[in-house]
Amino acid sequence: MAKKEEHIRKPEWLKIKLNTNESYTGLKKMMREKKLHTVCEEARCPNIHECWAVRKTATFMILGDICTRACRFCAVKTGLPNELDLQEPERVADSVEQMGLKHVVITAVARDDLKDGGAGVFAETVRAVRRKSPFCTIEVLPSDMLGNHESLETLMDARPNIMNHNIETVRRLSPRVRARATYDRTLEFLRRAKELHPDIPTKSSLMIGLGETKEEIIETMDDLRANNVNIMTIGQYLQPTKKHLKVVKYYHPDEFAELKEIALSKGFSHCEAGPLVRSSYHADEQVNEAQVRDEARKVQNEQTVSGQ
Repeated sequence: MAKKEEHIRKPEWLKIKLNTNESYTGLKKMMREKKLHTVCEEARCPNIHECWAVRKTATFMILGDICTRACRFCAVKTGLPNELDLQEPERVADSVEQMGLKHVVITAVARDDLKDGGAGVFAETVRAVRRKSPFCTIEVLPSDMLGNHESLETLMDARPNIMNHNIETVRRLSPRVRARATYDRTLEFLRRAKELHPDIPTKSSLMIGLGETKEEIIETMDDLRANNVNIMTIGQYLQPTKKHLKVVKYYHPDEFAELKEIALSKGFSHCEAGPLVRSSYHADEQVNEAQVRDEARKVQNEQTVSGQ
């Protein structure tokens, strides 16, 4: 008889207290009314209550809620996507304005069925949010859009405050963990984004606990820095369902603190590292305030000129 696989018990530091105050419930109600999706809900993020209720930040997931990829770590639904909703950018912008959000992350399911990977809708969402909330900072978190350079240029020309694209795991584990995305294509995507607009910070996230070594984590840091990535986040992988990859190790908070120090010593301008850290965790703290003011002025000037 085969030995039953041992289950690793979740440590105390991963247990969180829920805070469902009016800000949280109000935002959730608005999402449903406007038929919008958030990765906070779809990916079962452990920080959803802190971000929605306390920090006034949210991560909107556009281009529907069905992904064309089936990564073995992700809880988002996979299958054949619905048709594009061209009114989605305005609904996202309306929600950002009504909730008075200070920072918004715009991510999306992978849409490999679309020629531009959804870049056009992505870019219009950035522009719509900036028109209605010029002082709200905007971070984008797209898929690799299959490495299409024109799609990346379309998105970067909308001038988000931060371009985020996740490496997810170390090189050795990437083929097992991710679907269609590759380690080297991610690095190229980040490098090209920086080449297109050197003043826009680039960012990437690494989840650990899938069986990687400390040496591999450090190698990933070096690879990101070699491609001019400015910001890094490191968080604990949590198995969303029994169908997904199992957790090999739960890292202690002290280990995350050490990794943060290593990352900063390698030249990252900002690093968030901790058991509950996710890609957009405390993202509002990572934006250059001068850049925010400059982008807001540009929008206001454009609106003044168009109104004359």
